[in-house]
Amino acid sequence: MNDSQQPTVSGEGIDQPAILWLRQRLPGLDSVREFVVLFAVTGFLLLYGLVPVFGGDQLGLVGADEPRYAQIAREMLTAHSNACHAVNAKMVPRSLRVEDVRNSFHCISAGTVTPILYGKPWLEKPALYYWRAMSFFKEFGVSDWTARLPSSSATLALVVLIFLHMRRFRPGGHLDAALITVSCVAIVSFARGASTDMQLAAPFCIGMLGWYAWYETGKKFWLFDLYFFGAAATLAKGPVAPFLALSIILLFAGLRREWSLLRRTIWWPGVTLYLIMVLPWYIAVQKRNPTFYRLFFLEHNLERFATNRYQHHQPFFFYIVVLLIGLMPWTVIALRALVDSIEVSIAEWKVRHNPSRYLGHTRAGDAFPEFLVLWTLFPIVFFSFSGSKLPGYILPSIPPITILTADYLNRVRREGLPKWLLWSHAALCAVMVFVLVLAPQHMKYETLVPSVQWLVIAAAAAIFFGAVVLLIVRRWGISQICNATLIPVIATLVFVLGFYGKELDINYSARPLAREIQREAPDVKLVATNSIKRDMDYGLAFYRTQPMIHYDTDGVPDAEHLLVVRANDTADLDRWLNGRIYTPLFLYESQGLEVYRVYPKP
Repeated sequence: MNDSQQPTVSGEGIDQPAILWLRQRLPGLDSVREFVVLFAVTGFLLLYGLVPVFGGDQLGLVGADEPRYAQIAREMLTAHSNACHAVNAKMVPRSLRVEDVRNSFHCISAGTVTPILYGKPWLEKPALYYWRAMSFFKEFGVSDWTARLPSSSATLALVVLIFLHMRRFRPGGHLDAALITVSCVAIVSFARGASTDMQLAAPFCIGMLGWYAWYETGKKFWLFDLYFFGAAATLAKGPVAPFLALSIILLFAGLRREWSLLRRTIWWPGVTLYLIMVLPWYIAVQKRNPTFYRLFFLEHNLERFATNRYQHHQPFFFYIVVLLIGLMPWTVIALRALVDSIEVSIAEWKVRHNPSRYLGHTRAGDAFPEFLVLWTLFPIVFFSFSGSKLPGYILPSIPPITILTADYLNRVRREGLPKWLLWSHAALCAVMVFVLVLAPQHMKYETLVPSVQWLVIAAAAAIFFGAVVLLIVRRWGISQICNATLIPVIATLVFVLGFYGKELDINYSARPLAREIQREAPDVKLVATNSIKRDMDYGLAFYRTQPMIHYDTDGVPDAEHLLVVRANDTADLDRWLNGRIYTPLFLYESQGLEVYRVYPKP
């Protein structure tokens, strides 16, 4: 065999097919790596310190809403289970016989229509959260961490679909878009809440991404997302979901002078799907509760927006502050990305008024930044006029701005970030670390100025993690900024929940108090309260699986019971318990409460 017949090591010889084979499969390997990173990071940020097998369920239910919503889901599940057992049926009919179908329908509708709290209808919110919490309760048992899984699972779906959408339509920044979204303070916080906020935000944002995918491709299939997930959002919080979606689409169509968008968005299969999903529950709950429309639509939607009836008044600029905190540690870059996108949108708008620049083109430029800007700003502006303001109201504004952030980082990848922006981002990461390292000290000792030792520890940690972010980006480039920023995010999450989760629990949840009551007086079933915070009242009711008795409204029970009062309100006990024998049981100092044992009335 001569030289021309011998195989070569590289180039034209037998290795060429192998090289081609590897090149064809490397994108697949990259995709696998991206999915592994996506699910590993997202799973950690959503579940660490939440589920018992992964860092432990460190923090019990906090605030008034979490234990109240969890209790509603528990009572609905109990009513549903009892009804199914009564007719010996399951949700899927045993056969197609009329009786089996009727029994299964009774099983489905019983306990799933009217939200129930302490045996009475609770009509402030639609039922989506309760349904999802019921399913997790049935699968994993009733607990505080299972009550939070509806929000965690909804966030997971949102993050994954952001990744898939960006991978399909804006490849390059798709993984960063997902990871930036899931690592924001607002998303991490609300993903761990037993509340309706993420039940609205996640499907609403998925639906809006689907609508823009239809706008860009013209394929009606994508409108399915708008109607399906829009219906889910409507079942989560009511008419605010379609109102926000229609307003953003209307503004977008108006600015681009594409009014036909409104007509073409009306897709009758989608409208039919929306109505089939939404109307049955709204009709059924009104039929069983004639006051529902008045309570839900007038009081808990219109009146809540127009007045301060529910004592949630905040200044007009409140949501600016919420946005700045909610976007941490990405706030500086996110605001720069938002400003950049506004500038691009204004330039696009000016170009559209000079059609000669776009001869032969049906659409001027890229509309995606403009759409995301409107989607970000409209909820913030709209709810700023509300008489009642809560942080979760603008949660739907967070994903579009995190997507803009990832898109901006992808576009400036070659030239890199300006030095001032990189230094500001590193400094903000340091500030976040500093605050969160000191947070447990404030919770434990309730002091504004921690000890010198902890100030030094917090400052050292802040400088270290800020320097890590800065050095990684300067050494390996802007492509690593997301990975670098995840280091302080994950470290502080482990620090706060892994090392000080119990401190949070003791200072903010009713769970430790309920356990202490059970330990000190296991034979006493009745618990009464007087003038304590709603948070503790609802929390004790959930963990004791019984409603609290309130002296000021229910009176003093004749039977033996425990009384939970604020430690500085004990002077009123003689007035309430005139002639009764009572003794202090224990002082719950961390939340300023005292528990008394009140003996039966003679």
